[in-house]
Amino acid sequence: MNRTAFLFVLPAIMLLIDWYVWQAVKTLSRSTSESTQRIIAIVFWGITVASLLLYVALQYMPPDSFGKNTRTFLWASIAIPYFSKVFAVLIIFIDDLGRFFRWIVSLFYKPEVREAVIEKSNETITSTGTIPNDAISRSDFLMKTALVVGTVPLVGFTWGILSGAHDYRVRRIKLPLKNLPSGFHGMTIAQISDIHTGSFFNKVAVKGGVQMLLDQKPDIVFFTGDLVNSHAEEANEFINIFDKVKAPLGVYSTLGNHDYGKYVQWPSAQAERQNVLNVVAAHKQMGWNIMLDENKILEQNGDKIALIGVQNLGFGPAALRMGNLAKAYQGAEDYPVKLLLSHDPTHWDAEVRPKYSAIDVQFSGHTHGAQFGVDLGDVRWSPAQYFYKQWAGLYQEGDQRLYVNRGYGYIGYPGRVGILPEITIFELVKA
Repeated sequence: MNRTAFLFVLPAIMLLIDWYVWQAVKTLSRSTSESTQRIIAIVFWGITVASLLLYVALQYMPPDSFGKNTRTFLWASIAIPYFSKVFAVLIIFIDDLGRFFRWIVSLFYKPEVREAVIEKSNETITSTGTIPNDAISRSDFLMKTALVVGTVPLVGFTWGILSGAHDYRVRRIKLPLKNLPSGFHGMTIAQISDIHTGSFFNKVAVKGGVQMLLDQKPDIVFFTGDLVNSHAEEANEFINIFDKVKAPLGVYSTLGNHDYGKYVQWPSAQAERQNVLNVVAAHKQMGWNIMLDENKILEQNGDKIALIGVQNLGFGPAALRMGNLAKAYQGAEDYPVKLLLSHDPTHWDAEVRPKYSAIDVQFSGHTHGAQFGVDLGDVRWSPAQYFYKQWAGLYQEGDQRLYVNRGYGYIGYPGRVGILPEITIFELVKA
């Protein structure tokens, strides 16, 4: 969609949405005094004008006119109310369809006016063609329903910012592996993914999540990509937080699609390459062992297993393919267990399962679980499932497993509803 569409078409759609919602507000406020109705109209349309002016300002003003968090919240203040109003519009549209069909019927059928009989408290009241003032019409009911339906997502998404964004949850998973050496039986792995430092607005909460991870005392920590949104400098003010993440066997990490800065314009190819190098340097500065198409042999109690890490390899829509699994795999062939860090879960079906059946577990992230959905025990739903076959949790095909972490941070919408940020603790056990 070009700039003209953004500047004219979308504001026109916003106005149409508000006009529709105004029908419900006007219907339900008609029983109030004229002065109250006037105030309601001024407030309603005043908010509309303010939203449109803010939208245009955000389009024209340079990106650095606001702080990164301020700009995100300004966009959210526009997007969340209008997203919520769409639900109200759908209900109002039902009423409009009913009105339309009744109008069509009225063109061909003119019913005689009949007496309406209303029984109330054993008393019969009769009138001609009228109904009592305290009766609620079908239209009024739908207008109230529309406003309630529109309010629910508005409240939900607002709460998702205030609470859900940093409501970290520890998930515990047992991984039975048939070839696991006895020296690794009981070893614990912590996984976090998709930190997206460029989106954080509550540093205290972020520190709290890191402490939750440390409290689990894992033997080793995996980070499966997307340290930043696009720019390496986004990580700078959080290095002294995430460098606290330590484990006896070390912290191992890899890159995600956002770490390559492919979603912004750079003044030159060299600037883009330097940005990636700076992201890699941030990993090293935190004391993390970043794996760029390579493997590391882990040793515990005299036994050895292979840990493989690849750069981003995605096979979904507009996916980014930067890694080389064949290169990373070289030298790991003879070890009884092979664990893979690969950011994008689509890599599992596209290359890992068909070509590398000896890889026991792939650890991924990327989807965030869409940061929205239902995640209660066996009841799981998210828009992410319409784009990703594997979008959250543990998956198994034969002896191979894939775990998709729901992510530590967020991007775009600065919150989470239902799909909460995750710290995963795995226990390796011999099958």
